[in-house]
Amino acid sequence: MALRYAVIGSGAIGGYYGGMLAKSGKDVHFLFHSDYEHVEKNGLQVDSVNGNFLISPIQAYHNANDMPQCDVVLVCLKSTNNAILKDLLPPLLHANTIVVLIQNGLGLEADLAKDFPNLSIAGAMAFICSNKIGDGHIAHLDQGSISIGSYSCKDSSILDTICSDFVESGVKCHIVDLEPARWKKLVWNIPYNGMTVVLNTTTDKLMKNPHTRKLLRDLMLEVIQAANLVGNGRFLISEDFADQMLTTTDKMTPYSPSMKLDYDNHRPLEIEYIYSRPVLTAKEAGYEMSHTAMLEQQLRFIESQYS
Repeated sequence: MALRYAVIGSGAIGGYYGGMLAKSGKDVHFLFHSDYEHVEKNGLQVDSVNGNFLISPIQAYHNANDMPQCDVVLVCLKSTNNAILKDLLPPLLHANTIVVLIQNGLGLEADLAKDFPNLSIAGAMAFICSNKIGDGHIAHLDQGSISIGSYSCKDSSILDTICSDFVESGVKCHIVDLEPARWKKLVWNIPYNGMTVVLNTTTDKLMKNPHTRKLLRDLMLEVIQAANLVGNGRFLISEDFADQMLTTTDKMTPYSPSMKLDYDNHRPLEIEYIYSRPVLTAKEAGYEMSHTAMLEQQLRFIESQYS
């Protein structure tokens, strides 16, 4: 059965992944905000390291109420905007719709389930360097794979179909156990997002300096230790994973993570789910994420200076 997709948040993440699905002929419906009129007229442009492409014509909408019910809703909003999902999602849902949160952090799915207790929910981790550089214009710089895990799927076989659709569209995709996968993504997100903001720099400069490189690794090990205590035997992340993340980042194109771009543009920072929730979850398990908590407080101070 061919799936109908909705993309909520058609920016750096939604524009790329939704664009790849649409380019391969999948039925994709995009919700746009400020750049709706531009995209309606000009289409969605993706400049990718793997080849540029334009989605035109495009199934674009300015209001969720005008969109059809879909089988899969890809939520690619910044988590700071998740409160509006209560209004955006209902018009898109039928009895078997699955909502996939392609977002960073911990506790996202649980919070959505509080508002939609009978909803099929999955989480997804995007491993990608991608920025929105203009109205309807996405720059894909590096990486691009995605991992998907069930949180409350009524029929988990739909994840296999979604994954197959991504693979057919040229996107590497894997089905994973959601809880450890969320923590493993935090092993990268916590050090790089926060430190590029606090030190006002980019990933490559952090990596080249021996002092910040050590701090990156210390933060990674703290996240791994917290994850393993929270997992309590359900999963185990090896400390070698920190060195794998460092090696991967060494090979990446110099990059400003999403939180650094939000800081540069004086937008709200995704502190709650990337920092506060992991710190609280670890504390409840008896572990103090002291480095992460310090970074969290620094970020809250920085955000308070322009909000």
